[in-house]
Amino acid sequence: MATGQTSAQMALRDPDIRLMLRVRDDDGAAFAELVERFQHRLVAVMHHLVGSAEEAEDLAQEVFLRVYRTRKRYTPKAKFSTWLFTIANNLALNALRNRKRRPVMPLEVQESGPLGTRPPGALVPTRDEPPNHNLQQQELAGVIRDALEGLNERQRMAIVLNKFEDMNYADIADVMGLTTKAVKSLLSRARGKLREALQGYIYMDGVVPPEAEAGDDSDGSEP
Repeated sequence: MATGQTSAQMALRDPDIRLMLRVRDDDGAAFAELVERFQHRLVAVMHHLVGSAEEAEDLAQEVFLRVYRTRKRYTPKAKFSTWLFTIANNLALNALRNRKRRPVMPLEVQESGPLGTRPPGALVPTRDEPPNHNLQQQELAGVIRDALEGLNERQRMAIVLNKFEDMNYADIADVMGLTTKAVKSLLSRARGKLREALQGYIYMDGVVPPEAEAGDDSDGSEP
């Protein structure tokens, strides 16, 4: 907990903490609201980490079960989302370690954004998208899956929390049990690997590959 901040002060600043304190007092409606607020986000993060939609759903349910089972011991020491994703991080890492003897399903990238693709159906040609555009999008989706799979477990977690949960270095450090310096190093290495894998497809963080700076002969479409 930040120096000098009481639980009441933290609750005033974080509406999710206020909800969790109600959950601690056995307020079922508050728990249902927390699940509604975070379920989609948890499933999306788990999906990016473990690569299986079904397993992501199961892990998200397990996170909420743990939240409910430990509600009586809950004391706010950080933002609620930080605490929640700390539980998610531990469960995801355990799941990945337990699955190393089994084949790993490819990551299915669903979210939009710098590391995501389009919703289901967006890879189907439309009247405005010629077949070659559809092939390019399929190729891009495969490159993104390979790029994410090329990261180690901690790098992938740091990237997912940063890009999809918009967490800063300090919050990621709290979730992963690392120092801020270690998180910066993780993200730097992960971004380097992703830039290399995605070069020619996506310009990450505004960094344009040298060949593009030298002169763009493309059709002018956005990367």
